[in-house]
Amino acid sequence: MNPLIEKITSCKEKFIPLMRRVDDIYRKMDQEYNETANYYGFFCGGCEENCCFTRFYHHTFAEYLYLQKGFEMLDPGNRAEIRERAFSVCRKTAELDMSGLPVRLLCPLNYEGMCVLYEYRPMICRLHGLPHEIIMPGSGRKTGPGCGEFNARCSGKAYLKFDRTLFYTDMAGLEKDFKEAFGISERIKMTVAQMIAAL
Repeated sequence: MNPLIEKITSCKEKFIPLMRRVDDIYRKMDQEYNETANYYGFFCGGCEENCCFTRFYHHTFAEYLYLQKGFEMLDPGNRAEIRERAFSVCRKTAELDMSGLPVRLLCPLNYEGMCVLYEYRPMICRLHGLPHEIIMPGSGRKTGPGCGEFNARCSGKAYLKFDRTLFYTDMAGLEKDFKEAFGISERIKMTVAQMIAAL
């Protein structure tokens, strides 16, 4: 296991309460996302665009550790297979980047269109797809579109406010507490494949 991750997870009296806070934040995200998706009649069941092929970067140790928590619940055989898939994605990504080609590689957690760690997936995997807004300090309100599949199926409905601000603020506060609790100074910017490969 990654030495930093091992150090953090072994300190149960600090680690467990912080993981409970991730639970709470994710529960609120899922509830609001589902309510908004139900309004539009939008249900993600796999599509041509498929966000699981998108290279998303994740920026918090909280997300990384929550994913690790789920990963450790899998049986050893599954973990080994997923880790090999993660290594493969990382290698191919580096090759494509060197060649200046676009990167469209399936997330190593995706099996037959389903995420094997769905309940432990990072924040952007939970929020992607719906049109949204966020209040940026000093920049005001910014809006983002839905994914291509959403626009094809649901663009005729009036916009329902889906504000990500509180989720981002809560995650930023949690990340600050994580770093203070474990004396972490570095930042994180990793894909799911990189996270799994580093475990």
